[in-house]
Amino acid sequence: MSALREAVCLEMRLRGFSPRTHESYLYALEQLWAFHRQPLERLSCRQVQQFLDEIITVRKLAWATVNVYFSAFRFLYEQVLKQSARQFSIPPRGRSRTRPGVLSPEETRRLIEAPRNVKHRALLSLVYGSGLRVSEVVLVQPVDVDRGRMMLKVTGKGHKQRYTILARHSLTLLEEHWRRNRPKSYFFFGRDRCAPMAVGTAQAIYYQALQRSGVRDLGGIHTLRHCFASHAIHNGHDVFAVKRWLGHSALATTGRYMHVVPGAPLVVSPLDTLAEA
Repeated sequence: MSALREAVCLEMRLRGFSPRTHESYLYALEQLWAFHRQPLERLSCRQVQQFLDEIITVRKLAWATVNVYFSAFRFLYEQVLKQSARQFSIPPRGRSRTRPGVLSPEETRRLIEAPRNVKHRALLSLVYGSGLRVSEVVLVQPVDVDRGRMMLKVTGKGHKQRYTILARHSLTLLEEHWRRNRPKSYFFFGRDRCAPMAVGTAQAIYYQALQRSGVRDLGGIHTLRHCFASHAIHNGHDVFAVKRWLGHSALATTGRYMHVVPGAPLVVSPLDTLAEA
């Protein structure tokens, strides 16, 4: 699918898609080809639907991941191959009533300190200490660090930029990483020192630290972002400030983290305070 791949990449570049979208769409198309072993331009709607059913019912991928596959297939057939609207679909997203899993502060500390590689410790520290998404942390550059205000400039979803807090511990690790590894464009580079680390690599670093630390497995590296939000709110930070740091557009999204942190002290009712007075 080399010629088709080039056509897809060209169309994505012309539309200004992010590197993460490039990576995700190409992976989805490769998986579709691997499932049917036929040229993608010759697949019928029924065959595409069969693969979507496979990843939903057999592989049991998360709805967000399935939606990326679905979007990639629509992009291929409607925007690149210029075919009429394809009749394949996925179920609508159900509302999740579960709250994000949160580690205790002690568990979080053990996890961040688990890697022997300072570059890996700095990455995990920055995800937790600044509340970053994995797609954001791999794009952090030295010019994004504001030492004077202890703030970090972040490039988030849709190329939107925001500032979030920078922990002194994270800054110390970044400085040590800089002295040892001399990153060029990005703090967290891959094999190409001028390009950002792949998101999958950052996830693998997290899972290695999880295994080494013996901490509970509550999900992927996004767990550290959940912990940042919950711990920050529990420590008394204003929820509106946390909303800005996380880059949320709706306060209701941030409100999901307003629950008791494991290991946190019991909340005292205002009535008990009055009674003691």
